[in-house]
Amino acid sequence: MSTPTPPPTQHAITVLGHDRPGIIAETTGRLAELGLNLEDSTMTLLRGHFAMMLVCAGEPSAAAIEAALAPLTDDGSLTVTVRAVSPGAGAAPAGSSWVLTVHGGDRPGIVSSVVGRVAEVGGNINDLTTRLAGDHYLLVAEIDLPAGADVDALEAAVRTAATALGVGATLRRAEADDL
Repeated sequence: MSTPTPPPTQHAITVLGHDRPGIIAETTGRLAELGLNLEDSTMTLLRGHFAMMLVCAGEPSAAAIEAALAPLTDDGSLTVTVRAVSPGAGAAPAGSSWVLTVHGGDRPGIVSSVVGRVAEVGGNINDLTTRLAGDHYLLVAEIDLPAGADVDALEAAVRTAATALGVGATLRRAEADDL
């Protein structure tokens, strides 16, 4: 009888710093050379700064991954971190998927106030993006609400929080194409 093979180790990797062409290709190429499988990622520009988060699975240690990615940091323009993480929870909770948008004049507290209403009903934010264009602020969040959540009450609470901040907000059921 053979012993089952343990699942590969997962690592969370962040790459942050000044943007330049080729960061994604160089990072993912080095990870592929190590035999790591890219399981989840998000990559974006934040006010001209590159930000990437990856979850990879494979046999190499955090130290081996750090060594392979070290050349990215040689000129001081990027910072790389590697950390072993526990495997994800697996199956998605029963419930429903929604898209929350908030827009209006920029001011402190928009994100915490509005998403606080989602947290109060046990909602989970799977993705959140914000953008500032001049004085106009935009937030788009993909959220999962637990089965039985009172969506009408949540929508009213979000609108109340948004109105207090002088911004608009909408909550709509996510379509498969949205996610």
